[in-house]
Amino acid sequence: MIEIIDYKKKIYGIILRKKLKLKSNSIKFFTPDYFGQQLGYMNRPKGYKIPPHKHKLNIRKISFTQEVLFLKKGLVKVNFYHQSKKFYKSKIIKQGDILLLAFGGHGFEMLKNSELYEVKQGPYSKIKDKKIF
Repeated sequence: MIEIIDYKKKIYGIILRKKLKLKSNSIKFFTPDYFGQQLGYMNRPKGYKIPPHKHKLNIRKISFTQEVLFLKKGLVKVNFYHQSKKFYKSKIIKQGDILLLAFGGHGFEMLKNSELYEVKQGPYSKIKDKKIF
């Protein structure tokens, strides 16, 4: 299952639920090509090979930090906020869910003891990249 959290045609977040399953031998990306962070899913059969490759130097301009959270364990309430810092809506993520945070503000409340993995663009600067409100 895929949940898109959007407002006025802007994607604030994408939740991939643990139960998500797409057809075999497929690949699907859930993010628009212009996102600074790409989130996809692969379902490949035994023996499928991805040829060795490397990625070319491609200088990009990143305007907003986007992050991906993998909830390893626990239960987390995610609060989404408009750019104006006004509360928008909440979603609950559960063990095994993946969340991409793309736009607007966000905050979290751990509803159970929780363990998360976080992936975001770097280099990261607490001063330049984050504003607490």
